[in-house]
Amino acid sequence: MQGNTKISNSFQIGLLGGLGVLTALVIGGAVTTLANIITYVAASIFIALGLEPVVTKISSLGIRRRYAILIVMVSLLGVISFLVAAVFPTLASQTANFIKTAPAFLTGVNQIPFIVKLDSQLGGAISDALSNAGAYLGDSSNWPKMLGGVVQVGLSIFNGFFGALIVIILSLYFMASMKSFKNWLYNLVAASKRDKFSDIAEQIASSVGRYVMSQVTIGVIQSLLVFILLTVTGVPYALVISFIAFLLALIPLVGSVTSAIIASLVALSVSPTTALIVAVVYVIYMQIEAYVITPRIMSRAVEVPGAVVVVAALAGGALLGVLGALVAIPIAASIILIIRQVLVPYQEQR
Repeated sequence: MQGNTKISNSFQIGLLGGLGVLTALVIGGAVTTLANIITYVAASIFIALGLEPVVTKISSLGIRRRYAILIVMVSLLGVISFLVAAVFPTLASQTANFIKTAPAFLTGVNQIPFIVKLDSQLGGAISDALSNAGAYLGDSSNWPKMLGGVVQVGLSIFNGFFGALIVIILSLYFMASMKSFKNWLYNLVAASKRDKFSDIAEQIASSVGRYVMSQVTIGVIQSLLVFILLTVTGVPYALVISFIAFLLALIPLVGSVTSAIIASLVALSVSPTTALIVAVVYVIYMQIEAYVITPRIMSRAVEVPGAVVVVAALAGGALLGVLGALVAIPIAASIILIIRQVLVPYQEQR
């Protein structure tokens, strides 16, 4: 009888384990299938949180919240319409031309005397790397991979009217229902802990919103600088590179360095002197960004140690590309905030 009980228990454990694995596979498949929808929702939430400080500022002027949301959305649609009408056609043509000429450009870089001399000292490593890079860049199907899967989806959103419409509508909905959703969420918490929970939640939401706006502001500043710099120095594809610089600027720490390398390499197609000028200006800008722009813009957004920023950005970028790197920093800040205000006081009271 005891043996039958053991067999029955083992069977139940095995059955539950199998059901757990099957459930995990079903959930994983559902997440993969709904990747686009999840991206739409995530982008909409971050847009709503990013625009929330603007809505709050307008509301503080005596304007009702619904009208403040309408003003913000009309302004956002105006900016998007301007970009679509004035910038995107040129961006698309320059991008297509850049893809076509990328292999030839890398071949030209390999013929610069300094590069030839350095390549001979390294046993042909540079020429091999450039030839492989040229073949990779020549295949347009690889470009979305370089920007990450979520960025590919993001580009399809902005290129497709339907996807953009979904994001705009969801952002409008999230902004309009932000307060009611927060109140509903707070009511689920016990009354004795509701004030503490709501205070932490408000700090997290405010931190995320300010961080998104701060990072976008830094991206706009960097892209404008790159466009002006490359236009003045006569470097081709200034609009494309400035757009890439904007996307990369959303990734803390490593984004500026990566865009500097890209801009300097493209500037080599003009002359080594031009590339040196671009590199020097970029280095100066990165110092100004690190010690002047970022501290002023980010001072009220998030307080995250530098090491945590690096680890979070790398982990988020590896999981979800640019969007993951953008999301990772405020998530890390939220975790630190919860640890400081919940876990540490709890441990001190024990």
